[in-house]
Amino acid sequence: MRVKSLLVAIAVLLAGTIQAQAQAQEWPGKPLHFIVPFAAGGSTDVLTRLLCEQLTVELKVPCVVENKGGAGGNLGGAAVAASPADGYTFLVSAPGVLAYNKILYREMSFDPDKDLDPICLYAFQPNVLVVNPALPVKSVVELIAYAKQNPRKLNYASGGVGSTSHVAGELFKTMAGLDWQHVPYRGTGPSVVDLLAGQVQLTIDNLPAILPHIRSGALRALAISTAHRVPLLPNLPTIAEAGLPGYAAISWQMVAAPMGTPRPILDRMAGTISKLTAEPAFRARVAEAGAEAAGGTVDEARAFVKQETVKWREVVLKSGARAD
Repeated sequence: MRVKSLLVAIAVLLAGTIQAQAQAQEWPGKPLHFIVPFAAGGSTDVLTRLLCEQLTVELKVPCVVENKGGAGGNLGGAAVAASPADGYTFLVSAPGVLAYNKILYREMSFDPDKDLDPICLYAFQPNVLVVNPALPVKSVVELIAYAKQNPRKLNYASGGVGSTSHVAGELFKTMAGLDWQHVPYRGTGPSVVDLLAGQVQLTIDNLPAILPHIRSGALRALAISTAHRVPLLPNLPTIAEAGLPGYAAISWQMVAAPMGTPRPILDRMAGTISKLTAEPAFRARVAEAGAEAAGGTVDEARAFVKQETVKWREVVLKSGARAD
């Protein structure tokens, strides 16, 4: 009986594997939906639309972007987690949803570790510290001095509670010993609108969404958040070298799917994204948007998220950021 049971189990396993492979060969047979867990106009939105434009060509089906902002990305993450694991719904996430919101939020309607499966690291992007030009500061040192002389008078904008801009700002404030007001928005797009209008005075947010306004002179860049200067803005110092030693915060975009999505589909999506990110023309477009194209396998994506969870946990705890 044991031998018979074992043979039955092997047969079931093989049948499941064959079915999954068949699904992957037929996939995709209809439009793919990519959920961005932030408002339109932010960096994740900009980069996702760039990716989907090329995926539509490669996969020969429409790749539709849908914005579901709120709760630091948790609303969009929950929507994907609750979607069928059939390979037709994906999440393009910044670090919060996959790596550290579970530290910021006491309650979440889903568990990113159990309900979402990382597929492929799409891009890295630095954050940039910018101020409205009306603010009388032109360097990190001057900003810190001004903030200390005017406690609680500066309004710091973020893309929402739990966003990388929120955590980056709290880290800066804590390390510099400052006291300013945090003003969260439902995404980078709305926060930049108010920053341009002077309703808030500064932010540390993803470069792709901020770069056009730096180039136009509508916003004044003081420093970049990475450990090293970036090629797009070679004359812009890092926050660490400009007056706050030890500061560093970098964001990324990861494509993920509902847990249980067939592995052959995950592998094909990862392979397609990696093919695009290896192409010089596409890499140049991503770079022009202010990010660095990445790529990689499903296993590498899963390992990366685990590593980033450990790193961002330290950043969140050091920053003192809280969502509730």
